[in-house]
Parts: sequence; C-alpha cells; structure tokens
Amino acid sequence: MEDFSLDNHSKKKTTVDIYGQQFSIVGTESTSHVRLVASIVDDKMREISSKSPNLDINKLAVLTAVNVVHDYLKLRDEFEKLEKQIIEKD
Repeated sequence: MEDFSLDNHSKKKTTVDIYGQQFSIVGTESTSHVRLVASIVDDKMREISSKSPNLDINKLAVLTAVNVVHDYLKLRDEFEKLEKQIIEKD
C-alpha cells in the first residue's frame, strides 16, 4: 500500500482500490469524495485498458492522466466562457 498526501496538514486517511491496487490517500476531503475520485480514475483506466489491452501499467496510468487533464481543461475552458457570458450580461 502506498501513501499519497494531498495536504501536509490533513488528518484523514482513506484506503481505495484503483485498477486492482490499494492506495492510502491522506487529505482533508471527505472519505466519500476520495472514493469518488478513485472510482473515476479506476473507471477511466479500465476504459482505456479495454481499448488498448496491451498497455503496461505505467503507460496506462500516463494515458489515464492525459485523458483526465484533457477533460479538465475542456471543462475549465467551458466554465470560463460561461463566466465571461454572465459578466457581459451584467
């Protein structure tokens, strides 16, 4: 089991399973939030693995990170556009 600290001042530790491996996540977020994040990562890894079953775990993890960041950037851009539209209407 590996420990990943999301915040040096945190006190909660949540154990999650991602792609068959257990991780202890330490942070200030609720256990349900940490489990949701882990579930989304697990789902994305399984989705990518089903399309490219020959990927080793490291490449799968990197491709998962790239996909998640891509989705995040698209949502951030959309949010900023909507925010700008709201400001322009005022």
